[in-house]
Amino acid sequence: MDGKAIESSHLIDLGKSSPEGAITQLVRHAARIGASDLFVSAGGDHVTVQMRHLGIVRPLCVLPLEQGRRCLAHVKARAEMDTSERRRPQDGRWLFPIDEEEAESDSPGAGRIDLRISCVPTLHGEDLAVRLVPHNHQHLVLEQLGMMPSQLDQYRSMLQSPGGLILITGPTGSGKTSTLYSSLIRLNDGTRKINTIEDPIEYAIEGVRQSQVNPAISLGFSELLRSVLRQSPDVIMVGEIRDPETAQTAVHAANSGVLVFATVHAPAAPTAVQSMRNLGVHPHFLAASLRGVVAQRLARTFCPECRTTVDLGDAPGVFDEVKPLLAGDEGRTLYAAGGCNACAMTGYVSRTGVFEVMPATASLRDLIADARPARELRDKAVRDGMIQFRQAALVKVAQGRTSIEEVFRVIPTEHLLQED
Repeated sequence: MDGKAIESSHLIDLGKSSPEGAITQLVRHAARIGASDLFVSAGGDHVTVQMRHLGIVRPLCVLPLEQGRRCLAHVKARAEMDTSERRRPQDGRWLFPIDEEEAESDSPGAGRIDLRISCVPTLHGEDLAVRLVPHNHQHLVLEQLGMMPSQLDQYRSMLQSPGGLILITGPTGSGKTSTLYSSLIRLNDGTRKINTIEDPIEYAIEGVRQSQVNPAISLGFSELLRSVLRQSPDVIMVGEIRDPETAQTAVHAANSGVLVFATVHAPAAPTAVQSMRNLGVHPHFLAASLRGVVAQRLARTFCPECRTTVDLGDAPGVFDEVKPLLAGDEGRTLYAAGGCNACAMTGYVSRTGVFEVMPATASLRDLIADARPARELRDKAVRDGMIQFRQAALVKVAQGRTSIEEVFRVIPTEHLLQED
């Protein structure tokens, strides 16, 4: 596929548009195709605008320096940021109307999108990062995240626990927030008191008590968590475990009978246990509280209009390892990305999750309590039925949903190699 065709398919000509008109056109275009971020970056004599679409950063336009600065000032003003401050980072929020009817309406309906804006000073001026968050959460459905049926059953069992710790792990942009919110929505049936501690609050969920950290007044995750525990919750969601105090408080809360969801940085499910130990959590307390770990990545899915078939003659056994996990004709055909107008010549139209779900079985908890290394935990989890990243990714390829190239792009190679 021609790389220039991919890039030019998203380019926008703003001409001599006013700052308001230029920003409106950029945001509505990004929202229409499902982009997650817009980036406005200052250069020496110009301003570059890019977007992140399906996890890939692509160019949108290059603005003259003065027009770009006016656009940036317009966004800061609408996001209630200090337009005279150019030396310090700032954060803001703008509830943006994505269609003409909403622009004339005072009701914050589904026709608006939540813009989370970050501004930082750089060598040539200020840079903006704009996160586009849909104003509704209808897409946050547990069954639509991409888990395989057996993984979904394992995760549902974790959710039914009356208390304990469930860890969600993965890099930035891997879909952890969607998994957390889908889980909370599933549990939000009116029979539980649910509290969240977030940075920032991504979606407002009726019936869930949501709190946001505020570093400006020294209100971090650990401080909020201690206070929320005094609210007698049944379920707590901690947006991210970043420090030893938050880690230890979350584990103690889970051991006291609260169901705690939290994200932690780790490359795979078994290594999340090591991450918690590195934050000072005692192995025995962690083993007693842990209900399971979910590790995830997001892979782009083919455009059904233009995907192409690939000859399997040179690799007839590529799907042998996952044959028991396939149904019907799955695995008989290998596909590759094409390119058409429907997908803006990218070959992909959406994304799906690739998961490792590691339930904390009794035998696995024994290893955790003994502070055994991540490799031993992984081997035991596999014997207990855990589907590893490699297998979950191969199933997605065998089902014709994504490509081998995409899998290698989003999942570290060490997790894709089969070990003896």
